Amino acid sequence: MNRQLATTARTLTSKRGSWFVLGGVVVLVALLFGLLSGAGEDRANETAPTDSESTQVQQTLDKFPNADEQSVMVVASKDDDSVISSDEQKDLGTLGTTLSDYADQQKLDSGDSAAQNSGDAGSGSSGARPIMSDDGRAALLMVPIEVGLNNADTADTVDGLRDFIADDSQAGQLQDSGMSLLVTGGPAIGADIASAFNGADFTLLIVTIVIVALLLIITYRSPILWLLPLIVIGTADGLASTVTAAVGDWLDLQFDAGIISVLVFGAGANYALLFISRYREELRRIADHRTALAEAWTHTATTILASNLTVVLSLLSLVFAIIPGTRGLGITAAVGLLISAAAVLFALPPVLAICGKRVFWPFVPKADDALTEQGSAEDTTPAEAAHHSPQELADRAAGTKDRAASAKPSIWRSIATRVVRKPGLHLGAGIVILGVMATGFIGSSIGLDQTEKFRVQSESAQGLDVLADHFPPGESQPIWVVANTDEADQVVGSVSDIDGVVRASAVDGTNIDGTSVTKIMVTGEFEPDSAKGLDLVSDIRSDVHAIDGADAQVGGAAATELDARDGNQADFFTIVPMVLAISFIILLVILRAPIAAFTLLLVNVVSSAAAIGLGAFLSRTFFGQSALDAQVPILAFLFLVALGIDYSIFLAHRAKKESVLHGGRQGMIEAVAHTGGVITSAGIVLAGVFAALGMLPLMVLGQLGLIVGVGVLVDTLIVRTVIVPAIFGLAGNRMWWPNKTITHFDEGDAAGTAGGAAAGSTAGGAAAGSTADESAARSTADETAARSTALEHDAQPTHLLAEKELADSGSASHHAKH
Repeated sequence: MNRQLATTARTLTSKRGSWFVLGGVVVLVALLFGLLSGAGEDRANETAPTDSESTQVQQTLDKFPNADEQSVMVVASKDDDSVISSDEQKDLGTLGTTLSDYADQQKLDSGDSAAQNSGDAGSGSSGARPIMSDDGRAALLMVPIEVGLNNADTADTVDGLRDFIADDSQAGQLQDSGMSLLVTGGPAIGADIASAFNGADFTLLIVTIVIVALLLIITYRSPILWLLPLIVIGTADGLASTVTAAVGDWLDLQFDAGIISVLVFGAGANYALLFISRYREELRRIADHRTALAEAWTHTATTILASNLTVVLSLLSLVFAIIPGTRGLGITAAVGLLISAAAVLFALPPVLAICGKRVFWPFVPKADDALTEQGSAEDTTPAEAAHHSPQELADRAAGTKDRAASAKPSIWRSIATRVVRKPGLHLGAGIVILGVMATGFIGSSIGLDQTEKFRVQSESAQGLDVLADHFPPGESQPIWVVANTDEADQVVGSVSDIDGVVRASAVDGTNIDGTSVTKIMVTGEFEPDSAKGLDLVSDIRSDVHAIDGADAQVGGAAATELDARDGNQADFFTIVPMVLAISFIILLVILRAPIAAFTLLLVNVVSSAAAIGLGAFLSRTFFGQSALDAQVPILAFLFLVALGIDYSIFLAHRAKKESVLHGGRQGMIEAVAHTGGVITSAGIVLAGVFAALGMLPLMVLGQLGLIVGVGVLVDTLIVRTVIVPAIFGLAGNRMWWPNKTITHFDEGDAAGTAGGAAAGSTAGGAAAGSTADESAARSTADETAARSTALEHDAQPTHLLAEKELADSGSASHHAKH
């Protein structure tokens, strides 16, 4: 395996190989862009499960004649909320006729055969008197329009109607007199959702690029270097967008491209940070940049793949989701992350090889002969350690200690030392913090209504507010019932008697597959997405399902929302156990310590729940929303756990390695000292890119970005820095059962090491491990051999950040790790 990696690395970085590989990558990317462009343009956006009752009703309604014709409502009201006069009502009637003529003409222009055969265009016959509210302060004009295959097509029609109203002289006179005219209704709501994304993806891309660019500039301190990974990651994002669109068409998937873009940029930035950081470290040892680049690739390739596959496997668990958008997101996001990893592994190395190490200007790393010749316990591989005597290992450890004396004190070592010395106090404080965060759930609910789903209120949402003030709220989005025609009258009568139903009437019938079917429109008195509105849907379903021979089903916007919420709840209880099982298996395979694996998983779950609670509180505070979107809990939990497991693996794997030399408690101190900065920098990258989701117009994406961004920061700053070290400090060596090398470690030595660490945190950070090093020097040959074997067992890199620490710690601290 190592030989294959070395061969691949040489191919990617050699003078001829780098140009050959880069040329091949460019050709492949160009071909994929050319072959797959144009995919994903007509994707549906279903929020309810495909086998739900509301979806089945919609499929039946689509088979009725003129199913592509739906009505939008023009809501008229006075700005001062006064009564609409009789003269104004006449003017509204004239406007209604004009709008109906306009709609008919649009159908003729689009080649609608039904409109051509009717010959009504321009006749005004479809015009109608305005529907007045009981208080006389609002009026409705019903305008039939032709809806498109998707919301984007319908948006063109709705925008055309709004432009016509803005240019119409009659409408202008009404507006000049202090009357507002708002276009709303089901088609208008869908159109506004589509229109809200016009330019939003580009804005998201720009914001994400700026965030990643700033973080790369701060990390590399070079005006040149940051451009190379950004170009590679940006190209990967564009390719991922094209490929995932094609995959979506092939598998008939629904997904949000904005989330995939954020994941590709976030993961790609982390992979690039790891690889380039190791490359920079190798340049301090090796003068030839191509050789150094090959070494860096060999050491980081398996780490990047392991981390990538960890998140990919978690995402693929979403294939079992019943909500189409959730299922589609899991598959396409997994594809996007694979593309991101491939770009960093196979496109970035040739680019760096061709550009040379001058891209690091003005801080170009230079090979240090002294550094190359020095050895340390950290540089000695476990296989090599097995061939050295205990005295030789002790001498190397002593050398590490001597060099550590001049190392710069570490804030992370100081924090870890204080936590491990008083684990109960710090664990209690951490639990209190998470508990306070979790209280954010109090006063929150799940599910947003139509007006709450926009970050910026749309015209259709404003129209719904006016409707709710003056008309039965269900007027804007009626409930639809389809039933066999023979029992249609019975269904209408039965539904009309249900409390909360304003009226019910049969509006059309047709023959579908040899069966006569009637559709019935039901208007409720409650807001469609409110708790009472959803309960009304359940009551209607219970009523019509009991009518023999009716085969009645209930659909419409409120029924779709009810099915969507039930589907998201079912997905949560299906997917969460699978994600937890995947995470536990990964932790167990890597750590081979069931107690540690279970503890880390439990902490991950608790911190994720607390982050969602905090996100709910912040959503109420900043967005003014008392509820979370129904899809937010499952996606936020998935991302927080999957990404948190990465940090858990990194910290725990390093802690186990250090515990072999220093014991459980001091091992955790050493792990935090060497990984604290790395985990924090990675958390800032991910939090930053997820925060960019707040630029998108839908509340679900803003809430998701807020929760995951805040959750990642809490995970890196509190959980990995305080709570996990405190738990390991309490458990000590027992946490690593059944690893006898650690569990049989002399607690006295471990305590002595902890004391040395406490002193070292003030006198010199890396000198804190001197007691443990002296203990290692006194160990017997058998003990050394056993620990060397244990080290060899844990030697393989398991996390994308496991190598990045070398560059962050610098050459001095690189030799002060033990």
